[in-house]
Amino acid sequence: MDAEIIELGPDRLPAIVDLCRRALDLPEDAAEAPAIVDTLATRAAADRPVLRLGAVRGTELIGVLVGSRSQRDPELGHVDLLAVAPAQRRRGVGRALLAEAERRLAGLGATELLLAGNPPYYAWPGIDVRYTPAVCLALRLGYRPDRTAWNMTADLAEGAPAVRTTEPAERRLADQGVTVRRAEPADLPALAAFARSTFGGTWDGELAGSLGRPGAGAHLAERDGEVLGFAAYGSSRPSWFGPMGTAPAAEGSGIGGVLLRRCLRDQAAAGTSTAQIGWVGPVPFYAGAAGARIERVFFLYRKALDGQE
Repeated sequence: MDAEIIELGPDRLPAIVDLCRRALDLPEDAAEAPAIVDTLATRAAADRPVLRLGAVRGTELIGVLVGSRSQRDPELGHVDLLAVAPAQRRRGVGRALLAEAERRLAGLGATELLLAGNPPYYAWPGIDVRYTPAVCLALRLGYRPDRTAWNMTADLAEGAPAVRTTEPAERRLADQGVTVRRAEPADLPALAAFARSTFGGTWDGELAGSLGRPGAGAHLAERDGEVLGFAAYGSSRPSWFGPMGTAPAAEGSGIGGVLLRRCLRDQAAAGTSTAQIGWVGPVPFYAGAAGARIERVFFLYRKALDGQE
């Protein structure tokens, strides 16, 4: 490979976006390249170590890798984005970028590298199976399959199940003393505490990325000031829905379906034609509540670094 691997400064972010528009083969990813780069390369850097590596030939950027260290476990590194210009593929560019990421993340204390999303800032759960060259590269470099994840797609066209009215259900909930409303930035502390105590994980961070940001938002349900559930969208990408959660005591009340469709209607109003329900767990719920279908499937990989087993 005749390219040089360098660290990319903030001044190269527009070039990264331009490369991703050309190098992300799936149209839905290329269309959201600005939001993806902002999430992975800029917003994430406020909370965790982030690598921005570029493969350059002269002044031309021909490949990019964004990696990071896990917030929850500093011994885990992540590759969040890898893109190579179409005309430069099969020339060792991706291999060189991954090798440099392995070296640098090991230097930061990582003993294992994951080709998987690093919540709360991620653009994919893993490698979409349709990015076949990336799957082949992972296997050639000794990454082992870890898990499989999937998204569900919700059609947001007028009249679709995902955007049907919630007014009757909201009236029934009101009769039970439950208020459903749009969440405001001032609600974040209570929502984050509810998410942490009820579900753990990083949903509080994703909520922080949804409230008060353009193209993002959240809705909540409460009774007498007590949070019973929430749903959010746009934290990682404008077209993506999630996370959402309902208190165990309120399951089966219809709160989840109401919150889901409120968010999906917001996304439809913003011009989104289909929403991605990311990294899905309860498939039957989303299929029933929004007519969603499993569409994007992702392979997640991992590899020990520096001889770690």
